[in-house]
Amino acid sequence: MAAAKKKPAARRLARPARMRHIIIGAGPAGVIAAETLRKLDPNAGVTIIGDEREPPYSRMALPYYLSRKINEAGTHLRKTPRHFKKLGIDVRRDRVTAVDARNRQVKLAGGGSLTYDKLLIATGSSPVSPPIPGMDLPGIHPCWTLADARHIAKHARPGAKVVLMGAGFIGCIILEALARRGVQLTVVEMANRMVPRMMNTTAGGLIKQWCLDKGVRVHTSTKVTAIEKGPDGRGLRVRLDNGTVLPADLIISATGVRPNIGFLKGSGIKTDHGVLINRNMQTSNPHVFAAGDVAQGLDFSTGEYSVQAIQPTAADHGLLAARNMAGHKGAVHRGSVNMNVLDTIGLVSSSFGQWMGATGGDSAELCDRNRFKYLNLQFKDDVLVGATSLGLTDHIGVLRGLIQTRTRLGEWKEKLKHDPTRIMEAYLANTQAVGFNAGMI
Repeated sequence: MAAAKKKPAARRLARPARMRHIIIGAGPAGVIAAETLRKLDPNAGVTIIGDEREPPYSRMALPYYLSRKINEAGTHLRKTPRHFKKLGIDVRRDRVTAVDARNRQVKLAGGGSLTYDKLLIATGSSPVSPPIPGMDLPGIHPCWTLADARHIAKHARPGAKVVLMGAGFIGCIILEALARRGVQLTVVEMANRMVPRMMNTTAGGLIKQWCLDKGVRVHTSTKVTAIEKGPDGRGLRVRLDNGTVLPADLIISATGVRPNIGFLKGSGIKTDHGVLINRNMQTSNPHVFAAGDVAQGLDFSTGEYSVQAIQPTAADHGLLAARNMAGHKGAVHRGSVNMNVLDTIGLVSSSFGQWMGATGGDSAELCDRNRFKYLNLQFKDDVLVGATSLGLTDHIGVLRGLIQTRTRLGEWKEKLKHDPTRIMEAYLANTQAVGFNAGMI
């Protein structure tokens, strides 16, 4: 009797390899990217590597912690207990010392290495310490990490003499928190106005006057030349180039930041001021992406590539990078709009886009010094390309919207040049016209 034929074994379909995504940096860009990757690829391995012992937190929340509006937990980016564990996102506390792009590995300070399929560099920035004698003395702090904020909170007691070096965006956020703590505050700024990278001379001068009226001493067009120990080794003394000597119990340095790109040396990943990326958030290596303060990306207004160290840009970058890492087509970066909103002891200021003006453009300006009201609009042809406002908060969203949509204002440009406060009317007139015309097609 013939033997029965065996049925051929059913072929097993090979499962696609599990993607391994590694994100260096636990700030907003890194966290948003990790959560987006988890949504887009539920089976992928997603690892965040952060070099601080804290849970992922927001640096922008530190002033609220200093002003006692929130506690430490309030600075955390995600408040739900075990948030990352529930999502299957591995958060590791370590520091990446090098990237081996050829073998797709990151080397860790704690020893060993991790292998990736896709890598996101979201390492942010670090404070720059100015080359001033005495900057290494005890009692001098940046305000960049939660650990820094703890030190400052400990020493910034009511009545303490505090010197703040730098009146840029970061410095003025810290200024607000320090003023609320009741310290004797003195601000020293090299530029001829406060917030020089956000405000023109008129607006920056008004912010200075506002601070002076609130009891904050402000030195502009002034440099710190040296920091010394105080008499009998108590406290510190700050020497200024105008001859003034300031006694200080605490000095806070807010003199700028620099993207964290040093660990990429020898990786082959191209850098300039930051990590160079294309409109898909991709670096010179196709398996490596970058986002946030470390990324040198497209500027919406100028078409140039620059580092924009603001949280809204970091959030946008993180989302787009994750979509591209997951292989989604059409996730193209259209450029970040320069945007800053600042509250300085109750005076709200904002700037958008090319607030300093465009080549060949013109402008409209309204200024009420006595009431600290200021509005400046910058045009290129009949398109609003930039704006600055001070003490006027009603239509901040409209300003950004008109800039970002590149809405042609037509006859409304001349009306705005005559009265810049009619910005909402201009917005409604032009957006309704666009909607009507679209409906007629």
